[in-house]
Amino acid sequence: MKSRIALIHALAHSVAPINEEMERTWPECERMNLLDDSLSADLARSKNGLDLAMHKRFFALADYAVSTGADGLLFTCSAFGPCIEAVARRCSVPVLKPNEAMINEAVRSGRRIGLIATFAPTLQSMPAEFPSGVEVLPVFAEGALDALNAANFEKHDELIMQAAQSAVAQGADVIALAQFSMARAEPLLRGPITLPVITTVGSAVRAMRLALGRLQDPR
Repeated sequence: MKSRIALIHALAHSVAPINEEMERTWPECERMNLLDDSLSADLARSKNGLDLAMHKRFFALADYAVSTGADGLLFTCSAFGPCIEAVARRCSVPVLKPNEAMINEAVRSGRRIGLIATFAPTLQSMPAEFPSGVEVLPVFAEGALDALNAANFEKHDELIMQAAQSAVAQGADVIALAQFSMARAEPLLRGPITLPVITTVGSAVRAMRLALGRLQDPR
């Protein structure tokens, strides 16, 4: 039976990477895309963080997605972990945070995680989601998101490379790219960076397929 997955985005740049990955690795899956790009902008300038009002916005998106017949919800913006966890507690279908599977794969690859992000609030919320016993080395790729917004893809990827190299210099033994929009930089990193590089995109699709019984766990 064909699965229907709702992809819920807070950044327009997250739409293409996850759809490309699903087309490549799960083409038979039916996808729907919901984008509210005001979520990230509102969070960036908010003094209240992930408050009740923000939670209610996520509940509304999730309720709408489920009402259309979605078999699973995959959120693609990594700065909203507590909101997504609250959705999962009240939702009748599998709900995945964008970084959930990436974290699991990263900690299987190393104990000092170089966590790279281009959206600063991500580095405020995500480190706490890693299990105890690992050390998270957060590095902000300053200016990379502005470059992406300006369609300067080469600069975006290069700034992520510089951030990854900074994490390596701090002693990281695995690099984790925190946001879906960063997946495009992975090929550039895989040359100079000899450590494992984990992206959210591939790990998230694998995790959703496992959750719906559409893939056997390789472990």
